[in-house]
Amino acid sequence: MSELAASAEAILFASPEPVELSRLAEALGESPQQVETALQELGARYAAEDCGIELKSVAGGWRLMTKPQHHEAVRQFIRSLKPPLRLSLPALETLAVIAYRQPVTAPEIREIRGVDASGVLNTLLDKKLITTAGRKDVVGKPILYRTTREFLLRFGLGSLSDLPTMKEFEEMLQAGMEGLPPAAGGEETEAVAADAATESESPQSAEKDIDVPGSAEMTSAASGGGDNGKPE
Repeated sequence: MSELAASAEAILFASPEPVELSRLAEALGESPQQVETALQELGARYAAEDCGIELKSVAGGWRLMTKPQHHEAVRQFIRSLKPPLRLSLPALETLAVIAYRQPVTAPEIREIRGVDASGVLNTLLDKKLITTAGRKDVVGKPILYRTTREFLLRFGLGSLSDLPTMKEFEEMLQAGMEGLPPAAGGEETEAVAADAATESESPQSAEKDIDVPGSAEMTSAASGGGDNGKPE
């Protein structure tokens, strides 16, 4: 391994968040092109089957992450340290609507889900999974909501284009409701947290919390409008 690749590896290992190429280049005192070449070298090294981690592009930066085939072992270890984090079903449904329809207003979410989501929105805002995106130019000027960079980090997504299809969402929701183990492939060893007790939803919809693995394993209920594609 070259000295530049080794230095980049050390920075990525020490960083708690993905590091952008420009920041790496600045820290290493090299051109972005040279650092990109070093990252390719590093990625090829981690691609070996006997390596438990990989180099991946996440939220506009580079990050060292565990490989999917080792997620269950890591997940069990994390769960032995502290209780698993969860999203309630209403919160997960609302987050899915926002992820696929963003920017979207609370009335539009209510129209899709059929229930008021103000409490859930506050929870997701507190967890920094969503943020406001101005106001829609209609009567009443309702607030628009969109997902955040924290959302991408939590779910191990490089961008919104990496979101799964609506069909995959529905399959994950069904598996969660039946208490089935999540499919391998999540990029985070922790699930996203949300407290259902603070959410103003119907009692039936808030009865069960669902483990949220990571990478693209969220849930459905964003399909109320009939659009089965990913956000543009």
